[in-house]
Amino acid sequence: MVTKNGAEVDIDLAKLTVDSVQEGFRSGRFTAETLAKACFARIEQYNPKYNALIFLNPAAIDDAREIDRRRAAGEKLGPLAGVPVVIKDAMDMIGFPTTAGWSKLYSKMGGVDLLPAKDAPVVARMRAAGAVMLGKTNVPILSRSGTHANDSWAGPTLNVVMPDRVPGASSAGSAAAVAAGMAVIGLAEETGGSIQNPASAQDLVSIKPTMGLVPNAGVVPLSGNRDVVGPIARTVKDAALCLDMLAGYSAEDPKTLASVGHQPEGGYTSLLDRKALEGKRLGLYGAGWRNQPLSDEAAALYERAKEELRSLGAVLIEDPFAGSGFAELRCPTAPTPNFDARGMESITYDLHRYFERLGPNSPVKTYTEFATLIADADVFGPDGMLNFMGSLPQFVQTLANPTSPPDISDFIALKTQYMRIFKKVFVESKLDGLVFPQMRCELPPLFAGETIQETTVGEINIGGFPGVTVPAGYYASGSPFGLVFVGREWEEAELLAFAYAYESRTSHRREPTL
Repeated sequence: MVTKNGAEVDIDLAKLTVDSVQEGFRSGRFTAETLAKACFARIEQYNPKYNALIFLNPAAIDDAREIDRRRAAGEKLGPLAGVPVVIKDAMDMIGFPTTAGWSKLYSKMGGVDLLPAKDAPVVARMRAAGAVMLGKTNVPILSRSGTHANDSWAGPTLNVVMPDRVPGASSAGSAAAVAAGMAVIGLAEETGGSIQNPASAQDLVSIKPTMGLVPNAGVVPLSGNRDVVGPIARTVKDAALCLDMLAGYSAEDPKTLASVGHQPEGGYTSLLDRKALEGKRLGLYGAGWRNQPLSDEAAALYERAKEELRSLGAVLIEDPFAGSGFAELRCPTAPTPNFDARGMESITYDLHRYFERLGPNSPVKTYTEFATLIADADVFGPDGMLNFMGSLPQFVQTLANPTSPPDISDFIALKTQYMRIFKKVFVESKLDGLVFPQMRCELPPLFAGETIQETTVGEINIGGFPGVTVPAGYYASGSPFGLVFVGREWEEAELLAFAYAYESRTSHRREPTL
């Protein structure tokens, strides 16, 4: 309960969508200010348990009041105006340090503060859309984990659906905030699963966009060749509405020029239709994609999902990648058992460019200054947190000269192979998309030291292909089971339509018990 003009207003934050928020504003049931205060009250109640947010934005209430003023003045506002949103810590936001989850980058933990001179483009776009940004969310050190956020200076983030299981990768804080009803939408970022994993782990929807669709300047990088920013939400439509705001060219990120002409004229909600799966040919998971089987229970849940898809009119194609050579391209980077790090060879150069963007008053302006700051951490050494980078031959060259554009010819050759086979299979099998279990088995325990076993991480990060996750049921333990729809570059609108049809007709997601 929150108070509006002396009267109590009941806002069910766990069920809010962008549409219901705007309807609440139109009907006068609540205002943007009232809603923001309700979210802060919920954060106060539940954040101590789940540790989703690490910084709260005191200006959010004033921002909400400004939205109310503009609405009262008759100004036409967009769909995200007044909608409560959270931002991943790795994204620069004026007024807040970007800590990357590391005590060395936070003054209150004995480090230094990286205070950006300007917002990251994605944050600036959310601000321009009128979103009420409640604060920044927890991440593991350097966003390096695809499974948890256990090593953050702020402590671990918990999974809202199953607190004793891993919360899923470096965007776990954004996912937990949305799953717990602290916010309606969370901004996430992925190099190797950190959009898909936390969304599926916490029974949410997400969009891992095509490389180059959304700018990722002003975001602490792991790879300028793989990093992408996308939304996590409770519904497909909410995620699509957010992508409308995020997508498109930015002069700060020249690769986004490739996206021009590829955004749907009517926006990413334009194809949403309960009948969108009728007659669509979808490829299924198999050894031709990745030679790793599903667990018995995951396979059973997948069989049920297949029947649901068929009942919605989809035509399912068994293992269309069989014999294509696609699975043989995958090669986990030693000593990691499951993660393919190729494409991260440029990390030191990408970090150097990131530090340059922070501005002249930043205590770290170059990679060399950063290396001096973290000299005792041995990040890339045998016992370092990114020790696997030494297994990538071209990384050694980049490390030696981080201020020069790196040679990533090995990655380019690999990406070319992935893209050519992917496109060939789609043409030969007349595919409209793929639909896989997002994970091969259920979530591991929070502190077990095991990693999430995904089906698409690596392949779509290296290839640059889009993926949309959607809830699809539960294991007997209660661990969420999710699907991921994967497609060709720039086909987010089509994938969102498939996910929307599935979501609308199955309604698998249920609110977690907090």
